[in-house]
Amino acid sequence: MSSYRFCPKCGGQLQLKMIALERQERLLCQQCGFIFYINPVPAVGVILLDDSKICLVKRKYAPRQGYWGLPAGFVEMDETVEEAAIREVKEETNLDVKIERLINVFSAFDSPKRHVIVIFYAGKIIGGALKAGDDALEVRFFPLNKIPEPLAFQSHTAVIESIK
Repeated sequence: MSSYRFCPKCGGQLQLKMIALERQERLLCQQCGFIFYINPVPAVGVILLDDSKICLVKRKYAPRQGYWGLPAGFVEMDETVEEAAIREVKEETNLDVKIERLINVFSAFDSPKRHVIVIFYAGKIIGGALKAGDDALEVRFFPLNKIPEPLAFQSHTAVIESIK
């Protein structure tokens, strides 16, 4: 929490204070009284299976650059979680998918900077041609018993283990 120093509303200084009604310390603006809540960030991931093989993307950028993971990413303000899942798959794999069902939801603490809530879906390929996107070094399907280890994020490992 200490990396946030100034109020996004008025620019005043933020200070960690106990908020009695909430029974929790929060960043409070000393100038305007704004409470700066630091909440988890929503993300989505998609499991794409084809002949008992799973689609993984090799990450081009930090965090976990060079590690394999599921097609995944953060939800934008103007989209639903399902739309975000479809967009992320397209951006990273060039595949068109439809979301079939919710698989699981995980709290991910892989990053010391943020708590991420990852919503995992099963997707079905409906078009496109497999090709690494701008933020991917490589994309390919792996047999479920030959997944590269370790994966980029613990939540990706956990959700794959849950479907085996």
